[in-house]
Amino acid sequence: MIREKKQALKEALQHYFGYEDFRHSQQEIIEQVMAKHDVLAIMPTGGGKSICYQLPALLMDGMAVVVSPLIALMKDQVDALQANGIAAAYLNSSLSEAEQVSVINKAKSGSLKLLYIAPERIPNNNNSFIQFLKALKPSLFAVDEAHCISSWGHDFRPEYLKLSVLKKEFPEVPVIALTASADGITQRDIVEKLALQHARVYLSSFNRPNIYYFVEPKKNALDRIADYLNQHPDSSGIIYALSRGSTEKIAQWLKISGYVAAHYHAGMESYERNRVQESFRRDEIKIIVATIAFGMGIDKSNVRFVIHYDVPKNIEGYYQETGRAGRDGLRSDAVLFYSDFDLNKLKKFTAIDNNKEQSQISLKKLQQMKDFCEHEGCRRKYLLEYFGEKAGDYCGSCDYCLSSLEERDVTTEAQKLLSAVARTGERFGGNYIIDLLRGSKSVKLRPEHKELRVYGIGSNIAKTEWESLLKAFLQQGLLDKSLDDYSVLKLNRRSHEILKSGMRVNLILKKEQTLLPGEETISFDEALLNQLKRGRKTVADEEGIPPYAVVADSTLVELATYLPQEINELRQISGFGAFKVSKYGEVFLDIIIAYCRENHLKSRMPSKRITPELSKGPQEMLITETRKTSMEMFQQGMTVAAIAARRAMTESTVQGHLAVFVSKGLLDIHEVIPEQKLQIITDLLRQSPPLTLLSKLKEKLGDRISYGDIKLATAYLEFIDKDKP
Repeated sequence: MIREKKQALKEALQHYFGYEDFRHSQQEIIEQVMAKHDVLAIMPTGGGKSICYQLPALLMDGMAVVVSPLIALMKDQVDALQANGIAAAYLNSSLSEAEQVSVINKAKSGSLKLLYIAPERIPNNNNSFIQFLKALKPSLFAVDEAHCISSWGHDFRPEYLKLSVLKKEFPEVPVIALTASADGITQRDIVEKLALQHARVYLSSFNRPNIYYFVEPKKNALDRIADYLNQHPDSSGIIYALSRGSTEKIAQWLKISGYVAAHYHAGMESYERNRVQESFRRDEIKIIVATIAFGMGIDKSNVRFVIHYDVPKNIEGYYQETGRAGRDGLRSDAVLFYSDFDLNKLKKFTAIDNNKEQSQISLKKLQQMKDFCEHEGCRRKYLLEYFGEKAGDYCGSCDYCLSSLEERDVTTEAQKLLSAVARTGERFGGNYIIDLLRGSKSVKLRPEHKELRVYGIGSNIAKTEWESLLKAFLQQGLLDKSLDDYSVLKLNRRSHEILKSGMRVNLILKKEQTLLPGEETISFDEALLNQLKRGRKTVADEEGIPPYAVVADSTLVELATYLPQEINELRQISGFGAFKVSKYGEVFLDIIIAYCRENHLKSRMPSKRITPELSKGPQEMLITETRKTSMEMFQQGMTVAAIAARRAMTESTVQGHLAVFVSKGLLDIHEVIPEQKLQIITDLLRQSPPLTLLSKLKEKLGDRISYGDIKLATAYLEFIDKDKP
């Protein structure tokens, strides 16, 4: 009998929705609802929550009533149901009075199986709506986005508190509460405030394995968004911003840049919001720039990316918003741009008038969001453990796990930073200490601190790297930070051990991802990459270590790009030090050699060492990622020498990178080369006949002029001469 019931549910699922099998805990949840038990279902966005009440509604006598917080959500759900031939309707303010009367009449006549309503309708008009529902004898109540009832949740809505009347007035009717994100305390709050009786709680995995998580510093964010969109020209996605004004400005910038984009926020006229939403659903508009008013319940399966231009207020909201991507199970990206400025701005909005407890909750959740952004570890692991779900240290699909990881001895850096904290009396925050270490000329630094021995001792390290190190030191407990608004750095026991006993400090850090000097990109071989990944997995399993500890994904991509077939060539691949070459080299070479023999391929390692000829002219040179990295480091205040040391390049190579930006008018030549030296080189370059060979130019100019100087001067002439007839 039980087997027959289960089979009948599967047949109904296939019949009404076209699915062969249930997902997650759908079947068990449906069985509980049909047995008239109250249920709390927590399932990931895109995990099929709607089926959990829609299918019982179709199989039980009477009409199901669904409480939904947004008009857009109701419309999407009802449209989808009607497209499947299911009698469903909604009652909300978007309908005219005549349309509302029509829906009510359909409900009274028994011709509807599902009726969607806003929480504000219960109770309303002296409970007249409750009396209306009693006359209909509802089969079940579904409360969607149930986290809205909890003051501990991320989207508390006071009108949801009224929904406890449902269980009071309809004690025999099952209530199913559904949400995509609720921590333990929020789950208990939902059950209590909805007055659920002996509720069965179903907690599905929060893991969305097809979503790749990336957190990046918010520097040149619009340009980086443009880079991403250029790499995904046909993809549909959502860009979230916190303010209405930001959505409009970003959308306008995208349209000017040639993208099919629109903005969306609650301040727009309803007809305009509906138009934008419908255009997005139909793929007529590829990109929506929106506040969080957009997306809740939007059932668009092919959203390939979600970008957060601003830091979200809490992890629940972030998780739910990123979950709007990849509902079809295909690879999708979640990109978050993070800055301390955004975080400090958000702090001002956490205070809720006359509600100290709620203000503290909001502030705590904001701090957890900050911790996630600054976390030096697997992003997915952090998210899953936040929701109480265990996870491994490596997911292979976040910015941390996809990075090359290196163990670095940062004892010297730790001693410098901790010494600066000590010598300034443990009274200042991280930014002040970093400015002090880098020898900043800022008037914000106290004059007496500029006389300290620690002033300027960290000038060879970029500010962004100091910031990363500080975050790592805090996470590892090497020093503390006060919990007040000033976030003052404080020494602790481990700090004193480092300063007094010289305790070594080794950290696992993300290694900067850059192409080697002069590299030209070649597409990697995907079939080979898959074989290399399988080989790496075998090695990792044999040794009982995670795959990334063998070699990083980026290393495998390089192998599949350049096809090294000798040990000496393998040594030139990023991530293969002497130890790894000796331990794992033969394993990977065997795979590559066999694949190349089968497919008649040769090593592409010579292409890895291609350097553009000077005669090509800077105007033909593209702004590649490796050149952009050098430019960004230069803009952060690093010298050419410091950049070269940091990136293991020659100074001439770095100057060559910067020359591209000089040639395009994006960098003032006088920032990188003295006027006198520039004049000497340009005078020679303008000679007739021109000396075009780099070696001859260098020979003529002598040792005081470097090859890099010549590249920069040549780029400068290309820029000032390009518009001449």
